[in-house]
Amino acid sequence: MTHAHPTPQAPQVTVRGEGRLEVDPELARLWIAVSARGADRSAVLADLTRRNAEVLDLLRARGTAVGALETGSFSIAPEQSRRPRGEQVRAYRGRVRIGVELTDLTVLGELVPQLADRDQTEVEGPWWELRPDSQAYAEARRLAVTEAVRRARAYAEALGTSLGSLLELSDAGLPEAGVPRAGGFAPMLASFAEEGAGGAPPLDLEPQRRTVTAEVIARFTMLPPAL
Repeated sequence: MTHAHPTPQAPQVTVRGEGRLEVDPELARLWIAVSARGADRSAVLADLTRRNAEVLDLLRARGTAVGALETGSFSIAPEQSRRPRGEQVRAYRGRVRIGVELTDLTVLGELVPQLADRDQTEVEGPWWELRPDSQAYAEARRLAVTEAVRRARAYAEALGTSLGSLLELSDAGLPEAGVPRAGGFAPMLASFAEEGAGGAPPLDLEPQRRTVTAEVIARFTMLPPAL
């Protein structure tokens, strides 16, 4: 791109504008792991298959509250004896990891205890996120542009003049303007090994607010100041 060069008759000002806001998350992600262990490989596989199916059924029963559901990994492996003689196997251990994206956060407090209350089940999360098309990104960009114009106008007014026209507007070197930054996550870990302990009470989970940042570089012309 060819840039217009500043001259005394057409001075320029270049500024940086930043937009930052905190918003409530729109999505929650969980990782669920179901396990099975026993001396018989076929029985372990059968237990693992049953528990995996039960968890999937529980999640699918939530309908549209579950936005995405995926199997992350599957493993079944022998455990050798502490003092192995040849290929002697003491037991077999199986494990399946399931990832779930929740689009309705109101079900989270009830769903997590139901999952964690199952036999040989672990729950990790939640990780709080925004939707890829969240309006928060557009709002952060709008704030960044507004701030850039305000700063450029302040510089022009300090010189006793005013802005002319916009020459260029670009992201300020960020991976992508508006991508959430510094929001982090608040993982909750749960592991229960007892089945049939009764209905687990709802868990009070407070969503962690996300910080969304956008940053731009703007270049303007100014009317010639009378210095």
